[in-house]
Amino acid sequence: MLNYIAQFFSKIFDSPKLKRKLLIISLVLVVFRIAAHIPAAGIDRDSLTALFLGSPLLSLLDVFSGGTLANFSIMALGLNPYINASIILQILGYVIPSLEELQKEGEYGQEKINQYTRFLTVPLAILQSFGMYALLKSQSIISNLGVFELVLLCITMTAGTMLAVWLGDLITEYAFKSGVSFLIFVGIISRLPVSISQTITTIKSEDMFKYGIFLGLGLLVMGLIIFVNEAIRQIPISYAKNTNLKQSASYLPLRLNQAGVIPIIFAVSLVLMPSMITQFLGSSGNQNLLNIATNIQRYFNPQSLVYNIVYFVLVVAFTYFYTSVVFNPEKISENLQKSGGFIPGIRPGSATIKYLNFILNRITLVGAVFLGLVAVLPSLVQGTVGVTNLAIGGTGILIAISVVLEIIREIEGDLLMSKYERYTK
Repeated sequence: MLNYIAQFFSKIFDSPKLKRKLLIISLVLVVFRIAAHIPAAGIDRDSLTALFLGSPLLSLLDVFSGGTLANFSIMALGLNPYINASIILQILGYVIPSLEELQKEGEYGQEKINQYTRFLTVPLAILQSFGMYALLKSQSIISNLGVFELVLLCITMTAGTMLAVWLGDLITEYAFKSGVSFLIFVGIISRLPVSISQTITTIKSEDMFKYGIFLGLGLLVMGLIIFVNEAIRQIPISYAKNTNLKQSASYLPLRLNQAGVIPIIFAVSLVLMPSMITQFLGSSGNQNLLNIATNIQRYFNPQSLVYNIVYFVLVVAFTYFYTSVVFNPEKISENLQKSGGFIPGIRPGSATIKYLNFILNRITLVGAVFLGLVAVLPSLVQGTVGVTNLAIGGTGILIAISVVLEIIREIEGDLLMSKYERYTK
């Protein structure tokens, strides 16, 4: 195993293309981590730390922001406004015909949608920065700011979000495909040592057996995540060759999880919104609003049944939704016809499209249900076993493993292409 890992890394450093990618990522991450530790002014650090320790919701958001929220740095909002803007644009694509047409126009349409997403990110970041200020002010963590100071704070936090989006775009363009997912992964990993130390310090001797059970289940789930992410349904494809009247066969690989890690990121962004609303309503001082906040908090507590059901449904829905975005059976059928390919036993054209949709819906159901179960299983197990003080749950682990697998696949593809180019020279 160690020998295989050593050979894998030696191949990476032997490839000029991969070395360039690693250099770009290293430079981007240096800028990202430096910006993540530039604090915003006027914050009571001790009160802020106490607030995050007493709020599981804020602790989870801090994990996804890579510690920028607990530090209240200029990038405290992280990529949340951009993710919410992406969700809104994707949903509007089913309502607004012009956006739906853009989604079908390939690379050009995707570039325009990305541009609209960035435009929408700015007002969302301004709103979220003001909401964060109102929350911290209600907890006496930040002093009452004047209009000018408040505008500067909102502009600073919005600029931090747009900087994070730009860094993610740099990674997407010059290194790996999903730069936003990679930055979220880096944020989770950067908080891992702190999270582990917090968990270790709170372990009691009588709880060691419970943590052992939880750790064993966690390792099992990790193995299943890797297995499902690498699972492929191979659709046989035949190509007629007129030269010798023979056929050459190949396969169309359909991944069990076509959507990757995006459904989890979208789902967790939406499922946390009710809890965020309760943070603001609970600090309003109005008794009616306080009662509403209490009810919302009871139903949308991460350990509650309603929270986990909603989370599960969102993961399944976004898996289907994003799969329909990244995989187009009509385009696949058209490309097969142009290249003279066909699925044995299936007529080209509409019959091929119907068959691909049938297969895709079946395998996506399995992948979506699995992702949903993995997303909610840690919370259910924590409530059953009694382990409630883990700082990183199944969502963070699921995102981290999925991103690592995607990166490994891209690296293997680059290595294969480099090997092919050497042979063809």
